[in-house]
Amino acid sequence: MTIKEHLEVLLTPFLEEGNYFLVDIQIKASKVSQKVTILVDKDEGITIQECTSISRRLAKQLEELEVFADPYTLEVSSPGLDQPLVLLRQYLKNLGRNLKVTLKTGESVSGLLMEAREDSILLQLPEPKKKSKTPVDEASLKREIPTDQVSKALVEISFKNL
Repeated sequence: MTIKEHLEVLLTPFLEEGNYFLVDIQIKASKVSQKVTILVDKDEGITIQECTSISRRLAKQLEELEVFADPYTLEVSSPGLDQPLVLLRQYLKNLGRNLKVTLKTGESVSGLLMEAREDSILLQLPEPKKKSKTPVDEASLKREIPTDQVSKALVEISFKNL
């Protein structure tokens, strides 16, 4: 069993009891120690206190089971806004928000996330800035993107309404 798999097994009871979900486990080695970053979230958002609780309980188990032979630092966090969406639950949590989606072809598409399914997402594209003499067809402003074509999807933050 790899360290990531071992961490997933140890995390499972903590995640289930609080209705959290695991987004990612990152392990980065440096000259001095390893940094273990665990990204967790929940549908209504996760608090710092919840991350702290998971971190303390997991750290206790890691010490008891001596999972790491070398020094390490443990960080349990929610995925920040700079982290791409990877799970269907993350897309569903961000319905109604603007996304910038980079496709595997290199093309970038921005729009309002209207729907998210296991195999695709639906974006409402913004109306063209230039006024056209012919009315814009509403159907042309919707774009369905298969999830297997998404290279990266980031939530766009707007400060216009603040």
